[in-house]
Amino acid sequence: MAKLSIEVMLDAGVHFGHLTRKWHPAMAPYILMKRNGIHIIDLNKTAAKLEEAAEAIKRIAASGKSILFVGTKKQAKDVIESRVKKIKMPYVTERWPGGMLTNFTTIRRSIKKISQIDELLNDETAVLNKKERLQLMRKKQKLEKDFGSIADMTTTPGAIFIVDIKKEHIAVDEARNLGIPTFAIVDTNSDPRLVNYPIPANDDASRSVALILDVICQAVVDGLKERQSKKEVEPVAETTNSAPEHAVSENPSEQASE
Repeated sequence: MAKLSIEVMLDAGVHFGHLTRKWHPAMAPYILMKRNGIHIIDLNKTAAKLEEAAEAIKRIAASGKSILFVGTKKQAKDVIESRVKKIKMPYVTERWPGGMLTNFTTIRRSIKKISQIDELLNDETAVLNKKERLQLMRKKQKLEKDFGSIADMTTTPGAIFIVDIKKEHIAVDEARNLGIPTFAIVDTNSDPRLVNYPIPANDDASRSVALILDVICQAVVDGLKERQSKKEVEPVAETTNSAPEHAVSENPSEQASE
């Protein structure tokens, strides 16, 4: 599993927190010092919490459950999409629709509408005028923008990874209500107690977010590989070349009674 050195994290600005006046007291254990009115995050703590989170997320991926990635702020959107697409996990980067987790049945209905509209648009027997076709195409585009990245998520995820728990507080609340394990990049202005696996780090710099995500995504890949290798291992049935216990000998003399 990939590990980050202190030097690499320093270079990406992972250690920069928020202004000291905007801090959350519960982040005190993860703060190293104050510098020019800004809290500096203890990167040794970041490395330890990241390793802990990566190990846990690897186990979840190995169990066959999906991990939902969430980050709608501009510093996270492109980073999440580019990386999470590669590992084929669901993600939300546009907006968090209320009830995404707590009312997942309704969300699934909205997702199904995408394929229903597709079928209608491709149905040569359907009588649609130009205006109706345009309206359907626009509706499909909106649904794809909102739900296309979670189209393959047929059940609630096994875990959720969040960038900026203050901005994505609704997602945090829904996951907590359902008992879904939460992983998150937590900056100095947030309460780390709200998530199961907080990773103290700068959530406002795209390089910092990318660095953390690279480790988490690699953990998912490792978990999926572990799951696949277990599937490929088949128990080999024992074979024996010995003759059956009551086999009749071909030698007539051996068939004679004693």
